[in-house]
Amino acid sequence: MKVIVLTDKEAIGQAAGDLICGLVSQKPDAVLGLATGSSPVPTYLRMAERHREGVSFQKVKTFNLDEYCGLPEAHENSYHTFMREQLFSHIDIQLENTHFLDGNCADEAAESERFSRTIEAAGGIDLQLLGIGSNGHIGFNEPAQAFTGEAFKVALTPSTIKDNSPNFIGSDIPMPRFAMTMGIGQILRAGRIILIATGEAKARAVKAMLEGEVTPQCPASVLQKHPDVTVYLNPAAAALLSDHPIE
Repeated sequence: MKVIVLTDKEAIGQAAGDLICGLVSQKPDAVLGLATGSSPVPTYLRMAERHREGVSFQKVKTFNLDEYCGLPEAHENSYHTFMREQLFSHIDIQLENTHFLDGNCADEAAESERFSRTIEAAGGIDLQLLGIGSNGHIGFNEPAQAFTGEAFKVALTPSTIKDNSPNFIGSDIPMPRFAMTMGIGQILRAGRIILIATGEAKARAVKAMLEGEVTPQCPASVLQKHPDVTVYLNPAAAALLSDHPIE
């Protein structure tokens, strides 16, 4: 994995956003795997800026990593809403080319199969954007006894619920306890992966991902097995690494 430590989240957002836009400029019908949470927001800001400078997303297809169970699609805390507010409404992407797992599906196995077929029909994910949880999760693949394969319904761990609950303060629906998420197998099939981590709360997970053994107890550690991963960190997230020069 290539590790790049930059001064702050804005510098990370510019670097990651430029990398993604570079791919889109070279391949206008690129397929992107997208993430939610605070980590990718500066990247999405940069993508919107590059769009205003002329980068077009009209032919791009996107697939989001995950979605909460039990939230209406239009709810303020759904990942559908997050993506519209943070990215889709600021670029020229066609909304029919944006894809999400259905957190309210009646049949999780059928939904998993549908999502896999849709990704395959699009030609596979060219670039997958990831964050990392404080417990080492990617997507909502929580620490487990085995690595997962395809999309599935997951029970969120107490640490994930604690980390995400502040977003639901004042909400009419409490923090969900379940989500639908891409599996590790799907993530690893992406042609290229970018992972962003900022803040000291992520430092232990980052160290385990980069310097620990490959284990489903730290799901992100499996990225050591992928041939093309770029990890963007700020100094706080890189603080526990053996070597972390700032570029």
